Amino acid sequence: MDAGLKSRSLARIAKRNIVQGTLHIHATYNNTKVLLADRQGNAVAWSSSGSLGFSGAKKGTPFAAAKVGELVGEKAAIMGVKEVDVIVRGVGAGRESALRAFAGKGIDVVRIADDTPVPHNGPRPAKPRRI
Repeated sequence: MDAGLKSRSLARIAKRNIVQGTLHIHATYNNTKVLLADRQGNAVAWSSSGSLGFSGAKKGTPFAAAKVGELVGEKAAIMGVKEVDVIVRGVGAGRESALRAFAGKGIDVVRIADDTPVPHNGPRPAKPRRI
């Protein structure tokens, strides 16, 4: 992880005091994005594996997701967030590790909801290959 990108990310924090918020974790196979919003749904802080300097297959790892959760947790602690509701989307490897790293910063997790989109039938399958 690039230390310069992390410090630059922590330097741009809005000077707002928020007590409660919503944490959105979007974990795909290729990346993990974490967004902190206030009660009205306005984005306050966010980060992703790619924005921290991870590239390629490393972006989808639990380690990268933990670093993202840690960074957003630091931002939230600076803003004065005390408790969050968590909404998790996606089936990537970083689902749990991002949440654990965020909760490790001393912020209470009130509830966890899994909002992963599930196809009811999905798109039409590809036609068989002719060789």
